Amino acid sequence: MNIIHTVFYFIISIGVLVAVHEFGHFWIARRVGVKVLRFSIGFGQVLWRYQQNPNTTEYVLSLIPLGGYVKMVDEREGEVQPDDLPMAFNRKPLLARTAVVAAGPIFNLVLAVALFWSVLVMGEMGIKPILGAATPNSVALEAGFSEGDEIIAVNDEITLTWTQAMSSIMSAALEGETNIAVKVKSSDMIESIKVLHIDASQTQNPDALYAKLGLKLFSPALQPIIGNVLDNGAAKAAGLQSNDLILRANDTPVTQWQQWVDIVKANPNQALPILIERDGVQSTLVLTPNSEGKIGASVKVPESLIKSFQVHYALSPFDAIPVAFSTTYHYATSTIKMMGHMFVGKASFENLSGPISIAQYAGQSADMGLVHFFKFMGLISVSLGVLNLLPIPILDGGHLFFFAIEGLKGSPVSENVQLFFQKIGIVFLGLLMATAMFMDVGRLFQ
Repeated sequence: MNIIHTVFYFIISIGVLVAVHEFGHFWIARRVGVKVLRFSIGFGQVLWRYQQNPNTTEYVLSLIPLGGYVKMVDEREGEVQPDDLPMAFNRKPLLARTAVVAAGPIFNLVLAVALFWSVLVMGEMGIKPILGAATPNSVALEAGFSEGDEIIAVNDEITLTWTQAMSSIMSAALEGETNIAVKVKSSDMIESIKVLHIDASQTQNPDALYAKLGLKLFSPALQPIIGNVLDNGAAKAAGLQSNDLILRANDTPVTQWQQWVDIVKANPNQALPILIERDGVQSTLVLTPNSEGKIGASVKVPESLIKSFQVHYALSPFDAIPVAFSTTYHYATSTIKMMGHMFVGKASFENLSGPISIAQYAGQSADMGLVHFFKFMGLISVSLGVLNLLPIPILDGGHLFFFAIEGLKGSPVSENVQLFFQKIGIVFLGLLMATAMFMDVGRLFQ
């Protein structure tokens, strides 16, 4: 069921993004007088088709939802009826052809703006960016961060939630910034600016960078009371129930949840005698954590404590417009910089995500709610738009590059030259996709 859930939302997200991209080509082509023969979402076996009459566009939905295409009348792709020659793509002025090709990725960027705007208007509940103690030998410790500091802004960008704060810090670091100014408010309500000094050599691996930063979310001391219990975990097998209070483990008194977690982690695959209290009655159970030191149970957090750490972030429809544009611009420029860093070896190819990772993110974001799913789709839409604008033959950006040369020299680039570079583009994209798939498979086994 989890696989079906993941695949379903992957198809929904990719289907929407591809449909918007191809609709951009289709809509502008119609506006500049190009005849469109087919508008297809997906490849392979045709599942559904519609055509009003032989002279109108054929709309097609195919089996494999990993792409699509718009087939236009074009003398370079086959014989064209004399009546259709004025509507052929290749006979249109350079500006019109440029608009048709650029419309696809531009529509993806417009969709991203719309999705981010929707997220900002709907708002989201987040956790206040209050820091726990910085880890030893970390960048945060060297910068002087203290437990209880609340992050207010990163590089003058206001950050109301933990996700916003860490996203801003990580993005700045991965983009090559070596000095990141973080404005914080101490538990004494005193504001100050602390600077994270990033070593450029640490930015190639995001996971290693995050660990080196040493920034941790504040975790209040909690009683060792069981919250949710998973059906297939060690806690369920041992007989633990929600609201059970852990009193002792291995004859050691347990007073805080973190102490209990440390004991569990230290005893993987070991029978652990524990004393619990349930409804005022004490009893002994034997619990065996799995090989990873986990038992399949969470802590019970008081509702009042949860609310004290939560913050709701939303903007009015008007105020959300410039923020949606700036968010899209930020992710677009970050994507370009990351691609550039990978190309010159300053960033690891582990940053690449293939269809497996994207599908997993789709399912996970859908589980978290509509706001998170929209944010995920916005990020992928930005990536799709930026990728297609790169001057790589076979992509939209490659065609735009040839159009730019045509504008400079006054005549189209020869078909043989275009075909040669398109073959190079196919090889490059094939290697890129193979690398992304390799990374995906590696993550599955980690």
